[in-house]
Amino acid sequence: MLSIYGERKREPMSKTSQRTDPRVLRTRQLIRDAFIDLLQEIEFEKITVNRIAERATINRVTFYLHYRDIPDMMEKMADDMIYEIHAILEDVPNQSRFDIDLSTLVKMLEHIAENSNFYKVLLASKRIPVFTERLLKLITSRIEKRAASLSASAMSVPKDIAIWYGSSAFIGTIVYWLRNDMPYTPHYLAKQLSLLAPFTTKYDQPIEPE
Repeated sequence: MLSIYGERKREPMSKTSQRTDPRVLRTRQLIRDAFIDLLQEIEFEKITVNRIAERATINRVTFYLHYRDIPDMMEKMADDMIYEIHAILEDVPNQSRFDIDLSTLVKMLEHIAENSNFYKVLLASKRIPVFTERLLKLITSRIEKRAASLSASAMSVPKDIAIWYGSSAFIGTIVYWLRNDMPYTPHYLAKQLSLLAPFTTKYDQPIEPE
């Protein structure tokens, strides 16, 4: 089954989508796929509802049945993106409330890899920062929760600096990983991020490239 990104789907997608008619989901997927395709071909400013509708093989009226305009479409796409990632972060049995452990990172990176076209286009775009900003906010929130469980003496730098660095470095690494056609497996990259990122489990054994 396909996700909103037009690629392999992980369950669940979104609360709204679970209750929506499959035909509606299919139309929204066509619209969003068309938007992603156009972003790879022309500048964002040149993308119009007419262009999206033509690429999606629908009419303008159909587009407006689903979205008010292009910004509204992007906001809803970002909502679904964050819902899926949040579901992955919460779906780890016996996980500490504040800990993003290796298995969580692997699942998250596998999800991004499965939907690489979506993430490569939208996270790398400086013209539409809503997707990067929303993901950065989510990751920052997770790191803040983890940091809250640590005492000040356990930190070698101020918590706020570690949080800023950790969340920005994480997103930046994902973007470069995608831009370079994912030269490392999600499992290997997750191990490296666990070693580098603040407030995550450290691994004592050396890690060989996969």
